[in-house]
Amino acid sequence: MTVPTLLEPYDLGALKLSNRIVMAPLTRNRAGPGLAPGELAAEYYAQRASAGLIISEATQISKQGQGYQDTPGIYTEAQIEGWRKVTEAVHARGGHIFLQLWHVGRISHTDLQPGGQAPVAPSAIRAETKTFVNNSFVDVSEPRALRLDEIRNIVEDFRRAAVNAISAGFDGVEVHGANGYLLDQFAKDGANLRTDEYGGTIENRARLMLEVTAAVVNEVGAQRTGIRISPVSPANGVSSSDPQGQFYYIVDKLNELNLAYLHVVEGATGGARDVAPFDFMELRRRFTNSYIANNGYDLELATSHLAEGKADLIAFGRPFIANPDLVDRLRKGLPLANFNPATLYGGGAAGYTDYPTVADKLRA
Repeated sequence: MTVPTLLEPYDLGALKLSNRIVMAPLTRNRAGPGLAPGELAAEYYAQRASAGLIISEATQISKQGQGYQDTPGIYTEAQIEGWRKVTEAVHARGGHIFLQLWHVGRISHTDLQPGGQAPVAPSAIRAETKTFVNNSFVDVSEPRALRLDEIRNIVEDFRRAAVNAISAGFDGVEVHGANGYLLDQFAKDGANLRTDEYGGTIENRARLMLEVTAAVVNEVGAQRTGIRISPVSPANGVSSSDPQGQFYYIVDKLNELNLAYLHVVEGATGGARDVAPFDFMELRRRFTNSYIANNGYDLELATSHLAEGKADLIAFGRPFIANPDLVDRLRKGLPLANFNPATLYGGGAAGYTDYPTVADKLRA
């Protein structure tokens, strides 16, 4: 039996990926007027098209779903057209790209919400975290609990956003069920105190994530649909009293939908992999199709986990920021550049599209 390697091709459903490297979603806060991606975004993603698969930055499904300034949407014609320029640029370089569908829930601010209203959440519990608005980091606003009719509207917003993504030329979509945003808030009992059919039991708290994913699958097809989860990540102030029980159940149900992939943040998002006990291999066993592993991977860890059968694909996030040629650097064992923290969020080309490749440096 051959041992899979990071740089070998991989079949993800009908897609023929050139390698097993995935570019993870990275929020960069550079959407243009009308929260549509601009020419810079097309250049940025095209520069990184050597990844086997790109998963776009988180993209809100509605105005209500926005939680940070200058993040793109996928609910207007202008946004669809902006994203179409991105997908065309990536495809022209031989790449593949999925759009990540996002509703932030309570991780928002009244200044970003329609009519200055309160953000929405499973329960009226303010998160102990900050958001980026008016060019600074501020405390998130107090949310209000969603009504049942509003929950049904959110499922519809996800469905419509998936349709828009395919119209914009994406190869598929990823449902954002991770990192303390709306679907994760419903799943974890630290943020969900509801007593109706969307709260209380493991099954009820999983309901919205599963309804959204099923609606997307029914619209664009299972092999164009993936999902991202973060079972033990405390990102944005969420917690679960029983992450194993909750996410074993969720993954069992997701597996019935025959999704293209399961994308898992292993540990604390952007932090320790061992933040809490959890058997990620059990998720791997329970999910039949492709498993994308994420969080703290370098070449050595990625190579060993592929060899040990712990993943099919490996997602790299922040290394892609300053290394548009990350795939080539990993192939050749070259050192990685470091990004400038001052240009992570917002701005223009600086710290976005101006990071040089190794080839650029040799030509200079």
